[in-house]
Amino acid sequence: MTVEIKKVSSDFSVSGQLAVDDVAALAAGGVRSLICNRPDGEAADQPNVTEIETAAVAAGMELCFLPIVSSELNDEDVTQFLAALKRLPAPVHAYCRTGTRSLTLWSLGQRRQGADPVELLNTAHGLGYDLTAALQPPSTVEHVRPGGARHFDILIVGGGAAGVAAASSLLARVQSLSIAIIDPAEVHYYQPGWTLVGAGIFKQRDTVKTMASLIPEGVEWIKAAVGTFDPDNNRVTLEDSRPVYYDRLIVAPGIKLNWHAVEGLAESLGHNGVTSNYRYDLAPYTWQLVSTLGSGRAVFTQPPMPIKCAGAPQKAMYLSADNWRRKGVLPAIEIDFFNAGEVLFGVKEYVPALMKYVERYGARLHFGHRLVKIDGEAKRAWFETTDAGGGKQQVDTDFDMIHVCPPQCAPDFVRQSLLADAAGWVDVDQNTLRHKRYANVWGLGDAMNAPNAKTAAAARMQAPIVANNLLEDMGLVNGVAHYNGYGSCPLTVERGKIVLAEFGYGGKLLPSFPRWVINGQKPSRLAWYLKEKILPPIYWKAMLRGKEWMVDPNKAKTGTAQG
Repeated sequence: MTVEIKKVSSDFSVSGQLAVDDVAALAAGGVRSLICNRPDGEAADQPNVTEIETAAVAAGMELCFLPIVSSELNDEDVTQFLAALKRLPAPVHAYCRTGTRSLTLWSLGQRRQGADPVELLNTAHGLGYDLTAALQPPSTVEHVRPGGARHFDILIVGGGAAGVAAASSLLARVQSLSIAIIDPAEVHYYQPGWTLVGAGIFKQRDTVKTMASLIPEGVEWIKAAVGTFDPDNNRVTLEDSRPVYYDRLIVAPGIKLNWHAVEGLAESLGHNGVTSNYRYDLAPYTWQLVSTLGSGRAVFTQPPMPIKCAGAPQKAMYLSADNWRRKGVLPAIEIDFFNAGEVLFGVKEYVPALMKYVERYGARLHFGHRLVKIDGEAKRAWFETTDAGGGKQQVDTDFDMIHVCPPQCAPDFVRQSLLADAAGWVDVDQNTLRHKRYANVWGLGDAMNAPNAKTAAAARMQAPIVANNLLEDMGLVNGVAHYNGYGSCPLTVERGKIVLAEFGYGGKLLPSFPRWVINGQKPSRLAWYLKEKILPPIYWKAMLRGKEWMVDPNKAKTGTAQG
């Protein structure tokens, strides 16, 4: 088993996210039914429920999909959960991200049926869960801060690149702060490396470390998921209903991969030639497909913006085509790139260099084509496009392999919060990254609405800017820093060469190196060396440790830390 199973009663158990391989082991242990309480797309290593269901059916089990967003858990969810327990063959195993939502639903259901709340709390505590807030009457958990509730000078939501870097940047300036990071994940991923995993260059294991090894010393790690934001009361509520209070808040939870936005995609991933480098466990499958394809059609897709690392869909195409060229099979492979946008790359200065590779590999470009449906077994994909008269129509193509970049959006608990704009993103001032309505809240990384490229390089630049501006608000440094929209996209056009796109707001070119060192508008071997050899250790050992390599925030004034 890859996950710890926690026995709640003789016929019910809970756990965190199941892997496909866990299903057969559960069946062998006597479990007859599964309940999934986790919405798809909450994490980059999360199998979709359809993958778990396929394994469950193969093992002779039933599965009920009852996805719960912590901020919206209500009486009807409890009713549906109880109905599922009554209908499904026992023993039943329920899972979500950590098991908290599943156990909360069970406990609330048992309380409804007359169980003693104290006994339910003791059961939860014995399993390692604190459901005190969830099982208390609402009147006892109103806006009064309980004496035992945790409070921090600075609370950071998200332990990804942006969140950890921000914590380290804060401590690099002022050490006497109480800081906490909220994140339930056991591991932390170097996601820029997944493109190279999909090309057979990096090993999967080289892109992951334990979260515990990366949380900065002196920062408390709250290993839990966020349920709701309550910025009017300076409070975040965890998914088990525990409140955490703050003086200042940084919101950096990353982005949600919306696999279900494409009909049939969730069911097709990981087999029948359907893959994506946007998921940790699928990047090796990309390489398996690329390395074994000798003829046929290879399709690559890009959804509407915004997405993280907008160049990644075409990076997969270039590296795949280069592999086929080196093996001598490229003439036997048809390559199609379907892009929901109208241009190959959003900054025009880089397009000529990219087009040379498009022509070199014989790739056909299809702009204004949005992937809407996949049938993995039939090996067919459908795209919506607009005809000359403005009408919508669908076109389809067959494929032998298809690399899909999924549509993306802000996490559910962000979209449904008071911190979100009309589109669901954290609503910040694009220069200071301070929230537009809540002065003690800042956003950075992929979940906020500044019009910059969503890349790790952008987070590397944003983290010290947010750290500076938060501390300036506390009176601990002087001068407000301004973010210029910097982002970097190392476009891997062939093995050994990269077009290093660096730009800011409005597509302004912001190169880090003189043109005689790296000319970003031309393919460069030095840029490849930077991507393959230099950037990974910089990420792990500098960016996440508060060593702000090549970051010089544009400050109105120069300030000095006071603590």
